[in-house]
Amino acid sequence: MAEESTKSWADSDSETSSTSSSSSDSEQEEVHCFMANQTDDDEVFDFANSEFTREDLVQALNDMVHEYKTLSHTFEEIKAENASLKNSSVESGSDELEDTESLKTELSWLKNKLNEDKAKAGPKFSVPNQPRHYSKKEKTEWTRN
Repeated sequence: MAEESTKSWADSDSETSSTSSSSSDSEQEEVHCFMANQTDDDEVFDFANSEFTREDLVQALNDMVHEYKTLSHTFEEIKAENASLKNSSVESGSDELEDTESLKTELSWLKNKLNEDKAKAGPKFSVPNQPRHYSKKEKTEWTRN
């Protein structure tokens, strides 16, 4: 009976190791697939290579941190620039609205002034078929005679 339990433990260990090796194989395939998608400019690490030292990994991590900080800084600059452009757009829009309001006020004032001047001048009386002073019709008739 002790032999049977030892054998079943050994079987379960071999199943576990085969499962973990297949899992490890699929992870390596994913890593290699990911590395295959990298551009040539990026440095690619072969994690299966035992020649990697701790210093290599620390240096790679430091490079990634530096790149992250650079990208974060660039992102913040662009975000600030966008906010600035948005604010200047809003301000110029409000300036245009003020200009429009000013023009509307001036137009209204001019219309009122024109109506007042018309009222002061009083009604104009006209006689039908009578030429106005200095009209072209009057001049042409005058020069023919």
